[in-house]
Amino acid sequence: MSNNLSNTNLSFIGCGVMAESMIAGLLRKKMVAPEQIAASHPRAIRRAELNEKYKIQIYESNAEAVERSRESENSTVALCVKPQRLNGVLQELKGSVAPNQVVLSIIAGAKIETLSEALSNEKIVRAMPNTPSQIGAGITAWTCTESVGEVERARIKALLTALGKELYVETENMIDMATSLSATGPTYIFMVMEALTDAGVHLGFSREMAKELVQETMLGSVLFAIESHKHPAELRNMVTSPGGTSADAIYQMEKGGLRTVLSKAVYAAYQRAVALGQKK
Repeated sequence: MSNNLSNTNLSFIGCGVMAESMIAGLLRKKMVAPEQIAASHPRAIRRAELNEKYKIQIYESNAEAVERSRESENSTVALCVKPQRLNGVLQELKGSVAPNQVVLSIIAGAKIETLSEALSNEKIVRAMPNTPSQIGAGITAWTCTESVGEVERARIKALLTALGKELYVETENMIDMATSLSATGPTYIFMVMEALTDAGVHLGFSREMAKELVQETMLGSVLFAIESHKHPAELRNMVTSPGGTSADAIYQMEKGGLRTVLSKAVYAAYQRAVALGQKK
């Protein structure tokens, strides 16, 4: 596989967990060298830690981090700050982002139009990774403006593979949809894991034994579903014998409205994602 990032400079604005995951993945896979990366963070201790760990250039000033990567013809600015800090950061970056730089945002709710107007830049990519990205096992949905060319899109795809898999979606609304399904998705999974582990303890297992049984069962079920290419309903039917334990369990889950609760949870998360983008 050719390296689409070999001649690209990267600036990470905000260096929290997800930005660090991306930096670590890129360096681990040798997709970029440390000298190709600049980043910013307000705290001196954190800057020193990142510099020591990854040997990257890191600045207190967001604008300096952006200007550092402008030296390259192929340059990407990744916005990785929390949503509540976005307006302040956009103010700081006014006039710093060059028209040729691609702006990649992983900020929940941050609209393409908002970013484009604030930064006077038409090359905007909006992406939504999820928590498993921290170990390179995530999936990131992304979309971009028409101004982002084919070569630039290939670079973005390569950049996002540092976090796991990537999925291009056609419309910006699908990013809000992905926020509720895949980005918030680990929340639903962790809650089910917690409930099943508690159920195991209630039966009489130690918490450690219950946790291992639940984790391995969930992991194995997902891998089996991927390998089999079967519909989940078909897989469920495979393990549901007439009058058996699964049939009784399914009856209780349907009676409790598990499907409806999950559907409502996803929709509530979607509405919240849309609302985040409407805040001024």
